[in-house]
Amino acid sequence: VHVVTVNDYLASRDAAWMKPLYEYLGLTVGVIGAGQVPDEKRAAYAADITYGTNNEFGFDYLRDNMAFRLEERVQRPLHFAIIDEVDSILIDEARTPLIISGATDDSTELYERVNQIVPRLIRQQEEEGPGDFSMDEKARQVHLTEEGHQHIEELLMETGLLEPGESLYDAANIALMHHVNAALRAHHLFQRNVHYIIQGGKVVIVDEFTGRTMPGRRWSDGLHQAVEAKEGVDIQPENHTLASITFQNYFRLYDKLGGMTGTADTEAFEFHQIYGLDVVVIPTNRPMVRKDLPDQVFLTRNEKYEAIVADVKSCRERVQPVLVGTASIEASEVLSALLKREGIAHEVLNAKQHEREADIVAQAGRPGAVTIATNMAGRG
Repeated sequence: VHVVTVNDYLASRDAAWMKPLYEYLGLTVGVIGAGQVPDEKRAAYAADITYGTNNEFGFDYLRDNMAFRLEERVQRPLHFAIIDEVDSILIDEARTPLIISGATDDSTELYERVNQIVPRLIRQQEEEGPGDFSMDEKARQVHLTEEGHQHIEELLMETGLLEPGESLYDAANIALMHHVNAALRAHHLFQRNVHYIIQGGKVVIVDEFTGRTMPGRRWSDGLHQAVEAKEGVDIQPENHTLASITFQNYFRLYDKLGGMTGTADTEAFEFHQIYGLDVVVIPTNRPMVRKDLPDQVFLTRNEKYEAIVADVKSCRERVQPVLVGTASIEASEVLSALLKREGIAHEVLNAKQHEREADIVAQAGRPGAVTIATNMAGRG
């Protein structure tokens, strides 16, 4: 039986919590995690119950399919998975691809040269208005305008990357067009402390669903190299895909599938249509006493932050514990600075403080405690 959670912290915590009960019943328990050697993983998978994250189970499946010898594989047949926060994994991240890639021999110098040119391009503010490119933030794509094509070709000719009379759309220049597009996306669609952080001189991706860092994971299609060029860190060689699978396709390989979450009923149709799973709603043990207040909308960000600080102050006066949820690392740090200015003691839980997660969570419910958290604290 595979017990699937959304992060390593929950997998280790829950396995340790339930282990005495399982062992009393004569069952063995294992935990898989990033950084384990194959023998450790093989032993964890050999247990009756194996805890781990959706990412780790998926990547182990891909690595097993790339193994040359049977004894190199670590997983056993996929019989039964119980998924914690099942809507996050099977619905929100259903189409997220897990990709194993290998390095290519492409030079990284071109990323640096294109990176110096791209900031000179101007964003189009209105449709049909002046500007070199337009942005589709939902699809995370950038499109050059006609004016932009001409401008970028002139800039590339100035720097010697394009010969006079050549077009960026010539077959021989497709790779150059690919670099320009990656650089535009890196500069205008991917923000530091929102989509990634710089850690140890490397660009480390922040998972948009869990708010956690993903060391060792890289964006594909040259995007990661373009972000590295933008941030001035060492540019790693571009990779090409060796194996990939989506979470949806991976979890459909199990003979039996089940899961739990506090927010499944709204996705009941999708669970039935895609996975053939029915949703059963279990009523709360006690009547709901939580009061859901209406949203408040502010004209400016500063007014919103001032209202949050005032609310935190009010709660502290009543010795209530406070949890402030933010959408990004950047927002959590801005709020932290404002609370410090007011002399309000607090803790910040984001991807930069993940080593202290257990301590911060343990203190968060104490009377008068103030905790600012990204969506790291949104599950489990």
